[in-house]
Amino acid sequence: MPTTKAYKGMAMEGPIATWYAKITQKDVRRHKLEAQRWAQKIAPGSRVLEIAPGPGYFCIELAKLGQYRITGLDISQSFVEIARKNASAAGIQAEFRQGDAANMPFESESFDFLFCQAAFKNFSRPVKAVSEMYRVLRPGGLAIILDLRKDASEEDIDREIENMGLGRIDEFMTRWTFRHVLLKNAYSVDEMKAMVAQTPFEKCAIDKEGVGFQVLLEKRS
Repeated sequence: MPTTKAYKGMAMEGPIATWYAKITQKDVRRHKLEAQRWAQKIAPGSRVLEIAPGPGYFCIELAKLGQYRITGLDISQSFVEIARKNASAAGIQAEFRQGDAANMPFESESFDFLFCQAAFKNFSRPVKAVSEMYRVLRPGGLAIILDLRKDASEEDIDREIENMGLGRIDEFMTRWTFRHVLLKNAYSVDEMKAMVAQTPFEKCAIDKEGVGFQVLLEKRS
Protein backbone atom coordinates (compact mmCIF):
# COMPACT_ATOMS: atom_id res chain seq x y z
CA MET A 1 0.00 0.00 0.00
CA PRO A 2 1.61 3.34 -1.03
CA THR A 3 2.17 5.90 1.70
CA THR A 4 1.34 8.87 -0.54
CA LYS A 5 -1.11 9.61 -3.32
CA ALA A 6 -1.93 12.56 -5.49
CA TYR A 7 -5.26 14.16 -4.63
CA LYS A 8 -7.14 14.97 -7.83
CA GLY A 9 -10.36 16.16 -6.27
CA MET A 10 -11.69 19.69 -5.90
CA ALA A 11 -9.73 22.15 -3.78
CA MET A 12 -12.00 23.07 -0.89
CA GLU A 13 -11.43 26.81 -1.01
CA GLY A 14 -13.50 29.83 -1.98
CA PRO A 15 -16.79 29.11 -3.81
CA ILE A 16 -16.34 25.33 -3.62
CA ALA A 17 -16.02 25.49 0.18
CA THR A 18 -19.08 27.74 0.38
CA TRP A 19 -21.12 25.33 -1.78
CA TYR A 20 -20.03 22.34 0.31
CA ALA A 21 -20.93 24.16 3.54
CA LYS A 22 -24.38 24.91 2.14
CA ILE A 23 -25.27 21.38 1.05
CA THR A 24 -23.90 19.69 4.19
CA GLN A 25 -25.82 22.11 6.40
CA LYS A 26 -29.01 20.57 5.00
CA ASP A 27 -27.80 17.24 6.41
CA VAL A 28 -27.48 18.61 9.96
CA ARG A 29 -29.47 15.68 11.37
CA ARG A 30 -26.53 13.39 10.59
CA HIS A 31 -24.13 15.65 12.50
CA LYS A 32 -26.49 15.71 15.49
CA LEU A 33 -26.77 11.91 15.50
CA GLU A 34 -22.98 11.44 15.24
CA ALA A 35 -22.42 13.91 18.08
CA GLN A 36 -24.97 12.10 20.27
CA ARG A 37 -23.42 8.77 19.39
CA TRP A 38 -19.87 9.67 20.39
CA ALA A 39 -20.64 12.01 23.30
CA GLN A 40 -21.48 8.87 25.28
CA LYS A 41 -17.85 7.76 24.97
CA ILE A 42 -16.20 11.13 25.79
CA ALA A 43 -15.65 12.06 29.42
CA PRO A 44 -16.52 15.62 30.53
CA GLY A 45 -13.55 17.95 30.18
CA SER A 46 -11.90 15.84 27.48
CA ARG A 47 -9.85 17.44 24.73
CA VAL A 48 -11.40 16.60 21.37
CA LEU A 49 -9.86 17.06 17.93
CA GLU A 50 -11.83 16.84 14.71
CA ILE A 51 -9.52 16.40 11.74
CA ALA A 52 -10.85 18.07 8.58
CA PRO A 53 -14.03 19.45 10.21
CA GLY A 54 -15.00 21.45 7.12
CA PRO A 55 -17.75 23.90 8.13
CA GLY A 56 -17.54 22.69 11.73
CA TYR A 57 -21.02 21.19 12.10
CA PHE A 58 -19.97 18.12 14.11
CA CYS A 59 -17.85 20.23 16.48
CA ILE A 60 -20.78 22.56 17.05
CA GLU A 61 -23.26 19.76 17.76
CA LEU A 62 -20.81 18.01 20.11
CA ALA A 63 -20.14 21.25 22.01
CA LYS A 64 -23.88 21.51 22.72
CA LEU A 65 -23.84 18.15 24.51
CA GLY A 66 -21.09 18.56 27.08
CA GLN A 67 -18.14 20.41 28.56
CA TYR A 68 -15.46 19.47 26.07
CA ARG A 69 -12.41 21.38 24.87
CA ILE A 70 -12.87 21.12 21.10
CA THR A 71 -10.40 21.86 18.32
CA GLY A 72 -10.85 21.52 14.56
CA LEU A 73 -7.89 21.23 12.16
CA ASP A 74 -8.47 21.73 8.43
CA ILE A 75 -6.14 22.17 5.45
CA SER A 76 -8.60 24.66 3.94
CA GLN A 77 -8.33 28.23 5.17
CA SER A 78 -11.82 28.86 3.75
CA PHE A 79 -13.25 26.10 5.94
CA VAL A 80 -11.41 27.44 9.00
CA GLU A 81 -13.05 30.83 8.47
CA ILE A 82 -16.49 29.31 7.79
CA ALA A 83 -16.27 27.05 10.87
CA ARG A 84 -15.27 29.97 13.10
CA LYS A 85 -18.26 31.98 11.89
CA ASN A 86 -20.62 29.03 12.34
CA ALA A 87 -19.37 28.38 15.88
CA SER A 88 -19.73 32.05 16.80
CA ALA A 89 -23.27 32.14 15.39
CA ALA A 90 -24.15 29.02 17.40
CA GLY A 91 -22.72 30.55 20.57
CA ILE A 92 -20.32 27.69 21.28
CA GLN A 93 -16.62 27.60 22.19
CA ALA A 94 -14.35 25.76 19.75
CA GLU A 95 -10.97 26.50 18.22
CA PHE A 96 -10.43 26.07 14.49
CA ARG A 97 -6.93 26.05 13.01
CA GLN A 98 -5.41 25.63 9.57
CA GLY A 99 -2.99 22.74 9.21
CA ASP A 100 -2.04 19.43 7.60
CA ALA A 101 -3.34 16.15 9.06
CA ALA A 102 0.01 14.55 8.19
CA ASN A 103 1.95 17.17 10.17
CA MET A 104 -0.29 18.36 12.99
CA PRO A 105 0.70 21.52 14.90
CA PHE A 106 0.05 19.92 18.30
CA GLU A 107 2.20 18.44 21.04
CA SER A 108 2.24 14.68 21.51
CA GLU A 109 -0.51 13.18 23.70
CA SER A 110 -2.68 16.33 23.51
CA PHE A 111 -6.14 14.83 22.89
CA ASP A 112 -8.46 12.25 24.43
CA PHE A 113 -10.68 11.73 21.39
CA LEU A 114 -10.10 12.21 17.65
CA PHE A 115 -12.76 12.27 14.96
CA CYS A 116 -12.43 12.39 11.17
CA GLN A 117 -15.38 11.98 8.81
CA ALA A 118 -15.73 12.09 5.02
CA ALA A 119 -12.19 13.39 4.55
CA PHE A 120 -9.60 10.65 5.08
CA LYS A 121 -9.83 9.37 1.50
CA ASN A 122 -8.60 12.78 0.28
CA PHE A 123 -5.42 12.89 2.38
CA SER A 124 -2.29 12.79 0.22
CA ARG A 125 -0.27 11.09 3.01
CA PRO A 126 -2.79 8.77 4.66
CA VAL A 127 -0.33 6.56 6.56
CA LYS A 128 1.46 9.59 7.96
CA ALA A 129 -1.91 11.06 8.96
CA VAL A 130 -2.79 7.91 10.94
CA SER A 131 0.65 7.99 12.58
CA GLU A 132 0.03 11.60 13.57
CA MET A 133 -3.30 10.58 15.08
CA TYR A 134 -1.42 8.12 17.25
CA ARG A 135 1.16 10.74 18.27
CA VAL A 136 -1.32 13.42 19.38
CA LEU A 137 -3.67 10.94 21.09
CA ARG A 138 -3.24 10.35 24.82
CA PRO A 139 -2.75 6.77 26.10
CA GLY A 140 -6.16 5.17 26.45
CA GLY A 141 -7.58 7.58 23.89
CA LEU A 142 -9.85 6.74 20.97
CA ALA A 143 -9.74 7.81 17.31
CA ILE A 144 -12.63 7.34 14.87
CA ILE A 145 -12.48 7.56 11.08
CA LEU A 146 -15.76 7.54 9.14
CA ASP A 147 -15.54 7.54 5.37
CA LEU A 148 -16.89 6.31 2.07
CA ARG A 149 -16.24 2.66 1.28
CA LYS A 150 -14.68 1.82 -2.08
CA ASP A 151 -17.17 -0.96 -2.79
CA ALA A 152 -20.27 1.13 -2.04
CA SER A 153 -22.89 0.41 -4.70
CA GLU A 154 -24.66 3.00 -6.84
CA GLU A 155 -27.88 2.06 -5.05
CA ASP A 156 -26.22 2.78 -1.68
CA ILE A 157 -25.02 6.17 -2.94
CA ASP A 158 -28.43 7.08 -4.37
CA ARG A 159 -30.06 6.20 -1.05
CA GLU A 160 -27.53 8.31 0.87
CA ILE A 161 -28.07 11.35 -1.36
CA GLU A 162 -31.86 11.05 -1.25
CA ASN A 163 -31.69 11.20 2.56
CA MET A 164 -29.80 14.50 2.41
CA GLY A 165 -32.87 16.45 1.28
CA LEU A 166 -31.11 18.41 -1.46
CA GLY A 167 -32.61 20.43 -4.29
CA ARG A 168 -32.42 19.10 -7.85
CA ILE A 169 -29.21 20.93 -8.86
CA ASP A 170 -27.35 20.21 -5.60
CA GLU A 171 -28.47 16.58 -5.80
CA PHE A 172 -27.08 16.27 -9.34
CA MET A 173 -23.76 17.86 -8.36
CA THR A 174 -23.45 15.73 -5.24
CA ARG A 175 -24.22 12.51 -7.11
CA TRP A 176 -21.63 13.40 -9.79
CA THR A 177 -19.03 14.16 -7.09
CA PHE A 178 -19.69 10.86 -5.31
CA ARG A 179 -19.35 8.78 -8.45
CA HIS A 180 -16.55 10.54 -10.31
CA VAL A 181 -14.38 11.95 -7.52
CA LEU A 182 -15.04 10.56 -4.05
CA LEU A 183 -15.49 6.88 -4.92
CA LYS A 184 -12.24 6.87 -6.92
CA ASN A 185 -10.33 8.12 -3.88
CA ALA A 186 -12.05 5.83 -1.36
CA TYR A 187 -10.42 2.80 0.28
CA SER A 188 -11.54 -0.76 0.80
CA VAL A 189 -11.58 -2.36 4.26
CA ASP A 190 -8.44 -4.36 3.43
CA GLU A 191 -6.61 -1.25 2.19
CA MET A 192 -7.49 0.60 5.37
CA LYS A 193 -6.24 -2.25 7.57
CA ALA A 194 -3.01 -2.41 5.56
CA MET A 195 -2.36 1.30 6.14
CA VAL A 196 -3.05 1.09 9.87
CA ALA A 197 -0.64 -1.86 10.09
CA GLN A 198 2.16 0.51 9.01
CA THR A 199 1.52 2.82 11.99
CA PRO A 200 2.04 2.52 15.77
CA PHE A 201 -1.63 1.59 16.14
CA GLU A 202 -0.80 -1.62 14.24
CA LYS A 203 -4.43 -2.75 14.05
CA CYS A 204 -7.97 -1.40 14.03
CA ALA A 205 -11.59 -2.49 14.18
CA ILE A 206 -13.71 -1.74 11.09
CA ASP A 207 -17.49 -1.87 10.74
CA LYS A 208 -19.35 -1.29 7.49
CA GLU A 209 -22.10 1.33 7.70
CA GLY A 210 -24.27 2.21 4.69
CA VAL A 211 -22.05 3.71 1.97
CA GLY A 212 -19.05 3.79 4.27
CA PHE A 213 -17.16 2.27 7.13
CA GLN A 214 -16.21 3.14 10.69
CA VAL A 215 -12.57 2.66 11.68
CA LEU A 216 -11.92 2.49 15.42
CA LEU A 217 -8.35 3.07 16.64
CA GLU A 218 -7.29 2.79 20.27
CA LYS A 219 -3.99 3.92 21.79
CA ARG A 220 -3.11 1.47 24.50
CA SER A 221 -2.36 2.86 27.96
